[in-house]
Amino acid sequence: MDTVPHNPACYLYGPGDAKFEDSPYPAIDDPYDVIIRIAYVGVCGSDVHFWTHGGIGSKITPNNPLIMGHEAAGTVHSIGSSVTTLQPGDRVAIEPGYPCRRCNRCKSGRYNLCPSMTFAASPPNSHGTLRKYYKIPADFCYKLPAKTGLDEGVLVEPLAVAVHVTRQADIRVGMKVVVFGAGTVGLLCAAVARIMGAGKIICVDVNASRLELAGRYAGAGTLLPSRSDSAEETAQGIISGHGLPFEGADVVLEATGAEPCIETGIHVLRSGGTFVQAGLGKAKIRFPIVTLSEKELDVKGSFRDREDWGEGVDYRSRTVRESNESVGEHEEG
Repeated sequence: MDTVPHNPACYLYGPGDAKFEDSPYPAIDDPYDVIIRIAYVGVCGSDVHFWTHGGIGSKITPNNPLIMGHEAAGTVHSIGSSVTTLQPGDRVAIEPGYPCRRCNRCKSGRYNLCPSMTFAASPPNSHGTLRKYYKIPADFCYKLPAKTGLDEGVLVEPLAVAVHVTRQADIRVGMKVVVFGAGTVGLLCAAVARIMGAGKIICVDVNASRLELAGRYAGAGTLLPSRSDSAEETAQGIISGHGLPFEGADVVLEATGAEPCIETGIHVLRSGGTFVQAGLGKAKIRFPIVTLSEKELDVKGSFRDREDWGEGVDYRSRTVRESNESVGEHEEG
């Protein structure tokens, strides 16, 4: 008789209270399910917030602990009878949320807005990936390129978020893009915008070392704003200091959630430009609504991701290929 594998997991009982305990081994009850043996799980800013505050909105309680983790990669352990796209041993990145597939949002293609979304590590009852074995529908697993490690596979999740943000902005060849925030998501937004054909990218941050990385990693121009300048002054400094048209940038990708950055982003855009909010900060902020209206700006939110994982994996594969070609040219020279 086969022995059911142990499935150790990290449960969070409340702020600062985590315990490693055994969790139920997942059973394949749908022919399109797969079970993944988790290799790596990343730590997102939301995980840190859960650790320090016990949740975002819904709170974790000691009587109903939650398995954490949603940035994950691993190998396929077993597959349902109808799965044809994966085999045991395949190395995959995991899209951590899957929808109902039946509601109006799903049918319209915006499944990230599904009201019945099952998303990893969402209280009260949707456990996450920080365990040995994890079950998910096969079409929410993405094979990793041969030269991409499982540790790198974890980063496909924030990369997919950045792909979604930039697709929300509909970036096209030659556009002038300003990215506020040079943390993980901001840097990835800048890199994806470059791949999508942006003609000029400017990263804004208050951390000089982050900006130095943005210049090297994404080929971006940078601005370290003065904390004493107004939003209008900072916007003008971005425009004049980086040779933007006098009207301003075509696109702003806001990845900080900080009120001064949001305000500056509205002022740095040209009339008819596009503003996409990716960063989360205070629930309510002061906002230059008159400027937004007079410029007739397109303002969009960005929630998680959808149909962005395949594109993200392709970007990663393309980057590896171009890097190898560059090395080959260097060796031949």
